[in-house]
Amino acid sequence: MKALWRDRVVAEAPEDELLRIDGAWYFPPSRVDRDLLLASPTPYTCSWRGEIQYYSLTADGETERDAAWCYPSMPPEAIERIGTDARQYIAFSPAVTLL
Repeated sequence: MKALWRDRVVAEAPEDELLRIDGAWYFPPSRVDRDLLLASPTPYTCSWRGEIQYYSLTADGETERDAAWCYPSMPPEAIERIGTDARQYIAFSPAVTLL
């Protein structure tokens, strides 16, 4: 699967490496182009997955605010509920096209 933003590949991985959590696809961190991500100060905490780190996508002077996110320090109960350690896996907003 590919994650595309403004004709740029932001992430790419075979589907068997992705995680599907609550309807969103999460890419392994090693499969994401971190050069396009800029940490966002937007605060949010999920009731069961913990604190979220948002990222804005930025390239060629354009920015898509809070277009990606991950859970950097997911609590053990969330890891157990999901069935795998999803910390640092990155999901994308609808501003990013998944193919």
